Amino acid sequence: MSLVKFLNLNKNNFATYLFIGIFLIFVSIFDVFLNSFLKINLLSSFPNLISSFFPLLIGFIGLYLIRVEYSGLKYLDILNKNINTNNFNAVLTLLIIFTILKAFPPALNWMILDANIAGETKSACTGSGACWTYIKVWFRRFMYGMYPNEFHWRINTAFFLVIILGFFGYFLRDNLKKYLALYYVIIYPIIAFLVIYYLISGGSFGLTWVETGAWGGLSLTFIVSFFCLIFCFPLGMLLALGRRSKLPTIRYISIGYIEFWRGVPLITVLFMSSVMFPMFLPQDFFMDKLVRVIIAITLFEGAYCAEVIRGGLQALPRGQYDAAKSLGMGYWKMHIFVILPQALKLVIPGICNTFLALVKDTPLIFVVGLSELAGMLALAKTNPQWLGYAMEGYIFAAIIFWIICYAMSKYSYNLEAKYKTER
Repeated sequence: MSLVKFLNLNKNNFATYLFIGIFLIFVSIFDVFLNSFLKINLLSSFPNLISSFFPLLIGFIGLYLIRVEYSGLKYLDILNKNINTNNFNAVLTLLIIFTILKAFPPALNWMILDANIAGETKSACTGSGACWTYIKVWFRRFMYGMYPNEFHWRINTAFFLVIILGFFGYFLRDNLKKYLALYYVIIYPIIAFLVIYYLISGGSFGLTWVETGAWGGLSLTFIVSFFCLIFCFPLGMLLALGRRSKLPTIRYISIGYIEFWRGVPLITVLFMSSVMFPMFLPQDFFMDKLVRVIIAITLFEGAYCAEVIRGGLQALPRGQYDAAKSLGMGYWKMHIFVILPQALKLVIPGICNTFLALVKDTPLIFVVGLSELAGMLALAKTNPQWLGYAMEGYIFAAIIFWIICYAMSKYSYNLEAKYKTER
């Protein structure tokens, strides 16, 4: 009976359970650590099956012993609430920790300790680790594509001006801030497009002409993502409002548009914009391929953005509409000042998710002859002088895209926290 009483967790034996549990968890993790980093196996005298599963077993027992619904200890309660809620989560937690410990030493050796970054040719990569010399040599191409080196200042200047214009609205006087929506939805996109297109393309103001086919790398990724983001959002709002319109013509046109664009793959849309669309234009009419691609992605992503915004509109209670109408507001005034601000606040995570998908879809433009970051990696890995180093290039691209997407995600989270209201 005393053994049964000891096995039941209570206030009297909680401290004992906590000490034994933490000790077993530490032993299990320490054993895997020694095996991974120092190649020391504490159970080398036991059969392989036992030595392999022993850390998992004692770690599981340790997590089981410290699992309690409420202990009063802050960090223990956080641990139990997040990663130790049941036996399955306990085993899963240990497996993840062990996998990280096992994978970390070889990854560290390959990426840093045994890596090469010196030199300017493939012959400089003599070790068994990564060849970051390849990234260093191709860095300008990964950033600017085939754009002439002597004109890279034009791309940097264009991006700098666009960023400055983006913060322009924050410096307006209070009596002009009511026009911020007009500035960011209409004026800013037009000015940004003119700055980027004419400064980077040239052909005017004494600047040498550079065709858009030479644009590429991360700068092209930013350009395509930027314009598609700022154009697809207002398009999505109009389509969301149109789908909820009481006018049958507007409603069915919006529904048809949304369902059509959501029913075709983006790669098909890009091929149509690049190959088929010019056939329907007048013979003397020319539209640049980059412009066609931006329009195609905008039309495609606008349909997805519309459905996210429509979800926010449907989440609002009917009383918000009735209250706005009781104040004498018309359709557009009601939606601009009452409905849309609340609806958009509710769907910030969904809008961010759509924007993240758009940014990660930009590598598809490589299939129509535009070489953004992933496209330049595909060209670089086929270079005879750098064959065999594709892994380094894709890891570099993955890190870049992760930084971009994580920054967008954190900004979305901050917006969500800033405009959060308790319902």
